[in-house]
Amino acid sequence: MEVFEVVIALLLGGAALTALSRRIGAPYPALVALAGAGLALIPGTPTLVLDPELALTLFVAPVLVDAAFDASPRDLRANWRPIASLALGAVALTILMVAVVARWLVPDLPWAAAVALGAIVAPPDAAAASAVLRQLQPPHRLLVILEGESLFNDASALLIYRLAVGVATVGFLPAGGVLPTLLYVVLGSIALALVLVRISLAVNARIHDVSTAVVVQFCTAFGVWILAERLHLSPIITLVVFAIAASRRSPEILPARIRIPAWAVWEVAVYVLNVLAFILVGFQLKSIAGNLTRETGTRYALVAIAVCAVVILARIVWVMGAAAFSRWRCRPGADGTAGHADAVSLTPGGAAVVGWCGMRGTITLAAALALPGAMPFRDLIIVTAFAVVLGTLVLQGLSLRPLLLRLRLVDDGMVEREVRLARVETLRAAVAAAGCCSGAEAAELVRHRYELQLRRAEEDFAAADGSGTRSEGAAAPEVPQAANRDADVAVVRAATDAQRERLVALRADGTIGDAAFQQVQEALDWAELDWAQVVR
Repeated sequence: MEVFEVVIALLLGGAALTALSRRIGAPYPALVALAGAGLALIPGTPTLVLDPELALTLFVAPVLVDAAFDASPRDLRANWRPIASLALGAVALTILMVAVVARWLVPDLPWAAAVALGAIVAPPDAAAASAVLRQLQPPHRLLVILEGESLFNDASALLIYRLAVGVATVGFLPAGGVLPTLLYVVLGSIALALVLVRISLAVNARIHDVSTAVVVQFCTAFGVWILAERLHLSPIITLVVFAIAASRRSPEILPARIRIPAWAVWEVAVYVLNVLAFILVGFQLKSIAGNLTRETGTRYALVAIAVCAVVILARIVWVMGAAAFSRWRCRPGADGTAGHADAVSLTPGGAAVVGWCGMRGTITLAAALALPGAMPFRDLIIVTAFAVVLGTLVLQGLSLRPLLLRLRLVDDGMVEREVRLARVETLRAAVAAAGCCSGAEAAELVRHRYELQLRRAEEDFAAADGSGTRSEGAAAPEVPQAANRDADVAVVRAATDAQRERLVALRADGTIGDAAFQQVQEALDWAELDWAQVVR
């Protein structure tokens, strides 16, 4: 009961810190990390050890599904080079540098454990950076690169993490070799995800109760992870592919009255899990601190500070080096010919932001908590991992906003232009669908309303200068009146269905990305719920 009371109190404290973070323009994980560290120093707080096998599943699965579901395949394809560079190159460099430094400082540390430590602290968490970046509206490409990286660097880092932990604890090595095993894991995970998507969508299409639908969604996320583990595949790759594939079909499967509350529940659940991760690490640190001597504590602190510095430096070196090399490749020739077109190229300012957005978060904490008890130097690795999370969140997270303001990176307006375009196209589809309906005079008024909305949307689209001003999204359709309600409802329903079909088609052919798609879809969902409430 005592642990439960502490957790409830800290969740409330986390909510207060989140409100404070919005006021000062800082990522809320930075303040929550400080609270988690403070928990380990408070006398009388209970100790709590989480089952290692539960940690990754509990904290990573829902967070990963939530992030992957919002990812835009179009934007990921357009920026695959910088994303792959960060998810593979930056992660590999970080693991190597951390392992070498850790071994140098602690010669008794096995190489497998040193590599596991590097894999734990290698993947950054885009949620902390996005919390700040979205408030300042930087170029959309920076958000795509950071969020895309966070999906795939987890997979690369945790694949190495599992191999290293297996070697460190039981001397495990894949019988057929590392490369064939990785090939089996990657291809098998993708195939499993695509099969499970079809099953999941078929089940969800038959659920009409909101509570049941949300519970099934969460159970599906955990079930996909567990099944992938049982088959010795990559749960992260499986979940990422599963969520991205599901997001392409879910608008056609889930109605608005399920989608709107489901989004709200997922947002709250991910937030609670992030806060709980920091709380549980605080409990772990409490138990570790009780067993430390002065000599051991000094060594832990030295390793933690050194690894934190290496993690920050490795990312900056990789990003700035890769960006400089890309710009060199893109330079015009001596004879004035155009340079090589290279999608990796980032401006110096953009590279500085991407390089500084290396805050670690829930993935690092969950991976540290998931270490088995037989892991050599487990306490040292947990302390170091939390120090990296705390150090990067506080140092980089609190300084990211001033850096962005100083560099004056502004939104390119791409998403807002796509929102305006989608609004025009969906309203044209609504007008065409409404014109095909025959009804009473009130139905004619509904059609006229759509025509007025379309005219305003076309004027807005034509007058847009790319300044990034937020558009209004899809306007609400005319609410049916008491008289001729059946005719009105038929017109509104036909128009709304036509808007949704057109919106899905715009995303499918790459005219708009998922960011614009989700804005317009949300506006349509709320509009549909508004008039559905009236006609009951």
